[in-house]
Amino acid sequence: MDYGLTAEMLARIQFAFTVSFHFIFPAFSIGTASYLAVLNGLWLWKRDPAYLKLFEYWKTIFAVTFGMGVVSGIVMSYQFGTNWSVFSERAGAVIGPLMGYEILTAFFLEAGFLGIMLFGRKRVGDTLHMVAVVVVAIGTLISATWILSVNSWMHTPAGYGIDANGNFVPEDWWAIVFNPSFPYRLVHTVLAAFLTTAFVVGAVGAFHLLRDRTNRQAQIMFSMAMWMAAIVTPMQIFAGDMHGLNTLEHQPAKIAAMEGHFESHPDGAPLILFGIPNEAEQRIEYGIEIPKLSSLILKHDLNAPLEGLDAFPEDERPPVMIPFFAFRIMVGIGFLMLGVGVWSLWARYRKTLYTNGLLHRAALVMGPSGFVAVLAGWFTTEVGRQPFTVYGLMRTSESLSPVDAPAVGASLTAFVVVYFLVFGAGVFYLLRLMKRTPMVDDDHELDKGPHRAAGINPGPAQEDTIRAGASSHGH
Repeated sequence: MDYGLTAEMLARIQFAFTVSFHFIFPAFSIGTASYLAVLNGLWLWKRDPAYLKLFEYWKTIFAVTFGMGVVSGIVMSYQFGTNWSVFSERAGAVIGPLMGYEILTAFFLEAGFLGIMLFGRKRVGDTLHMVAVVVVAIGTLISATWILSVNSWMHTPAGYGIDANGNFVPEDWWAIVFNPSFPYRLVHTVLAAFLTTAFVVGAVGAFHLLRDRTNRQAQIMFSMAMWMAAIVTPMQIFAGDMHGLNTLEHQPAKIAAMEGHFESHPDGAPLILFGIPNEAEQRIEYGIEIPKLSSLILKHDLNAPLEGLDAFPEDERPPVMIPFFAFRIMVGIGFLMLGVGVWSLWARYRKTLYTNGLLHRAALVMGPSGFVAVLAGWFTTEVGRQPFTVYGLMRTSESLSPVDAPAVGASLTAFVVVYFLVFGAGVFYLLRLMKRTPMVDDDHELDKGPHRAAGINPGPAQEDTIRAGASSHGH
């Protein structure tokens, strides 16, 4: 494979750059929307001002994140026309409707009810406001469903035909939407989004507990986040294992690259814990491995044969370096998350959950871990699909628009500069929002008048901050 800066490579780098920026925002907003629904439900159930304050605190952060996700996603759709027009022409009859359904269902729900969620509690009452919060959360999940269906179809295409011009045409929409890898990828990605949010919330709670261990809102945040870490992380590890078995069935070359198996193993493959892939010589240097464990994990048999990259034509082998390391980063972070979750259970049992400074510091360090893990997983699956855009059917080199390398390089440079300026400022603003100490206002604690049945409003300063956050994403 040519690793020079050709038009194809630059276009791939550009799409990878923009999708990486975009992916971190939905990965956070999906979990945050569901977290807000839980917080609002707890407020309506218990009428505890602490839950209302946390809802107001996190809805501002959600609004800014949602806006940055929308803006960063728009750019990617243009690249289908500018850099990947051949792919769009040949596969558009399949992927176009699916992406259109995402707009018609998910985004309409999110955009339609977002304003009510942010500013409508007093105007529409608690019941309808709760409906709006739940609808926004459902909208984020529906959006993930359609987008992951498109992506999964590119990995495991099904339900299609090919016309006389070589274009993909839909024949069975059920098979297209629910293609073989879709259920596994959906569960794995949504759980990753929930864990990403949980560890951000946990880090914010830990940060404020380190400043004041008696802050009740920080205690609630940290406790809820650690429950998620302890319960969802084992589920995610299991879902990841199931996803890996599905990948072995449909994309065995990707598994070989992830595992670092350049050679086939007819009598049991080792699990390579660490090493440095040498693609020129087709071997792993400085490898640390456990004999036969890879066969046990992937085929539940110590002596089961496992194909290596040598079992596939040379021009159909994916690169090894990125999937090999990205996969290990993802798995390593997953087990670190599990460790923090188990640690929190022990601290909860010892009644030191809010006083264990070492646990709080560990949770603070793990705050960005979800973002690193989802990006590592994304790099693993997308680079592992190479050299195909539609796996086994359409090569990436065949998908490219007739563009020159200098033109793509110039637009890539512009994207890098603008993205780091705009989204760097956005992330800086989010961090400042998270740094604010969540405290229950006096009027929330003391005002129990009848108008509270219609909802409690944030103070003027808080409402100004919320409006500023919402206006930053153009809604």
